[in-house]
Amino acid sequence: MLSNDWPRFHTRPYVCGALGRFDEARLRALVAAGPAVTSVHESDGVALFSSAPLPPYTDSPEGTGFAWGGRTPPGPGGWLGVAETYETPGLIVSPDSVVLHTGGFGLVDVYYSGDDDAVYFAGLIEPLLSGGLTVNWDAWAAILRLTYPLLEDTPYEGVRRLPGSTALIWSRRRGKLTVDRRRPRWVREEPYDRGLRAGDVIELLRDALKPYADRPLLVPVSGGYDSRLLAAVTVSTGARVESWTTSPDDGLDNDLDYARCVTAELGLPHRIIPQNAADYPREALWTARRLEYLTSHHAWYAPFAKAVQPTGMPVVDGLAGGPLLKNFLITADAVSARSDAERQAALLKALLTGEPHMPILGAGALEWIDDRVRSAFAQAVSPLRGHRSELPLSVLHTRTVRGIARSPVNLLGPETTPVFPFLHPEFLDGALSVPVTRKEGGRFYRELLRAASPRIAALPSTNGTLPLRRTPLRSAGPAAREWTHAMLSRVVASVPSLLSPEMTAVVAAGPDALTGFGAWNSRFWLRGLAVFGAWLTDYEHRLGDLTPPWALRSSP
Repeated sequence: MLSNDWPRFHTRPYVCGALGRFDEARLRALVAAGPAVTSVHESDGVALFSSAPLPPYTDSPEGTGFAWGGRTPPGPGGWLGVAETYETPGLIVSPDSVVLHTGGFGLVDVYYSGDDDAVYFAGLIEPLLSGGLTVNWDAWAAILRLTYPLLEDTPYEGVRRLPGSTALIWSRRRGKLTVDRRRPRWVREEPYDRGLRAGDVIELLRDALKPYADRPLLVPVSGGYDSRLLAAVTVSTGARVESWTTSPDDGLDNDLDYARCVTAELGLPHRIIPQNAADYPREALWTARRLEYLTSHHAWYAPFAKAVQPTGMPVVDGLAGGPLLKNFLITADAVSARSDAERQAALLKALLTGEPHMPILGAGALEWIDDRVRSAFAQAVSPLRGHRSELPLSVLHTRTVRGIARSPVNLLGPETTPVFPFLHPEFLDGALSVPVTRKEGGRFYRELLRAASPRIAALPSTNGTLPLRRTPLRSAGPAAREWTHAMLSRVVASVPSLLSPEMTAVVAAGPDALTGFGAWNSRFWLRGLAVFGAWLTDYEHRLGDLTPPWALRSSP
């Protein structure tokens, strides 16, 4: 992200600060490097700054608590309870300690840098960057192979992301900084099959939406299950609802036709957000910068996000619906696996970017990247091993949080408030209690739709068989090819060993050679490499040695 294009923090504030024996000059540099902030709290071993007023949710001799994730706790409580109930990061200052914590899933980012004596933190990566930068190749390995990083990785060595259900604790008595990693409630308490019927789950969803029934809501509707379910249930709460739809740039655009049918049946005002192929390079770069190069997803969403931001309307988002309700990316091989190793391998295979139509990465690069991603993924999901809901939770704690959530949290928010009914604590527990075998093939989801609205359930869906409709891909048009080629050329110039000889030859042939990358998997590879090239374009002047680990390993 470039410092002259900060998000407008309307619905949640930007925060930054420090813990421990921090250097005052470095803290002031951090404060000056990001969006405008003012002091919220400064005392022994802690400083907190915010772009908006941040009144404490509790303030007593026992402790003062601040939260900035959008949902505010009603009173005092331990940091983990705040994190897993309200999905908010926060700071709790007590006479003995200072606790900086994330939300249960870690949807709202907390980035940090420092050492054992002092930590500097912020809601954005860019303000934490100073001087020369070093590439975190593990992060880029995961972004290229999975479309998002894992664990605490960001594109930079020295700047880390605090994971969900984790706290940095400064002991005022001992003068020591420690990390407290916890298992959130949905991991500690294994769900048993409660025998919930579809109608029971719909009631849980309705309860999750009730707090928003007295305000206008925007419910985006596509052609799939998640959005139509949320639209039908939100309407049933009596909320004032309107719906918008845009093209997913998938070459089909059945979403537009199907959304018209769904919204007409529900009687909702409906708006189509247009897209212009000539704007793709500008919008793809805006998305990459806005997401601080953490994922190759969401470029298609830019026109929609930019149209929504000025409205300020809360947006009901279907985040987590796929893995919770329809086994999205949970394959039959993973469900039937006979060992932990088989289950993990099957799940990772489903999450990885699929095989392209030609070799994209050099042999040494691919071997090193796959090895690093396997290791990081194993570490990321290890706390879930053997859990009754291991498979959906593994998807939620990796792909959903690190990749998919960036769209509502960082593109729509912080200008608007994203509403995540599927992650409401009671609904999450109920959905996890339904065995994955009941969800195979979308069977359980169809039951939910019929319970919510039989007429909506009967309408055509992109989750079923699609007509052979074809529309031009914005991301493969002439403007997009020119931009993507420029980004690939940057990659070839800066890290030549990353690409295979075949891919290097494609780049040398010019933009029109990219017309052969029309297949789904090949397009995802191009998008990841284009994001890497854009990042190099923005930051190479600040990066040190760009020799990658696989090149060092192959040197004599």
